[in-house]
Amino acid sequence: MTHARLTCLSCGQANRVPADRLSAGPKCGTCGAPLISDRVAGIDPAILAKAARDDAMPLVVDFWAPGCGPCRMIAPEFARAATDLSGRARFAKLNTEDHPQAAQAHGIRGIPTMILFEGGREARRQSGALRAGQIADWVRG
Repeated sequence: MTHARLTCLSCGQANRVPADRLSAGPKCGTCGAPLISDRVAGIDPAILAKAARDDAMPLVVDFWAPGCGPCRMIAPEFARAATDLSGRARFAKLNTEDHPQAAQAHGIRGIPTMILFEGGREARRQSGALRAGQIADWVRG
């Protein structure tokens, strides 16, 4: 049986999920949070590092800050894209004011910046505000 590895975006625990159960709403074995959701998760640098490196499903991360106007404008669009692509990619946000070292480590020069992590590495990045459909198209590549 083939398993997919997914890091819980709530507690950071690694989970192995049978590939044929990915569409059945798997939950974290430690905290019970959904592993695949249509919601955007707020994450910290440790969870980002683990999920970006290990996860079987693409991870889209929005690097943002509360005082950034374009970041606030993109938030509902990012959430809509997360709903549209539920089950095909996971969506998360990382606050660069709270975690400036993570922004520096990922070479974030302006916000909002989205990075798509796939196969243990950065697959692509996009800076600036986009509409939900544009985000979904960008993720699909």
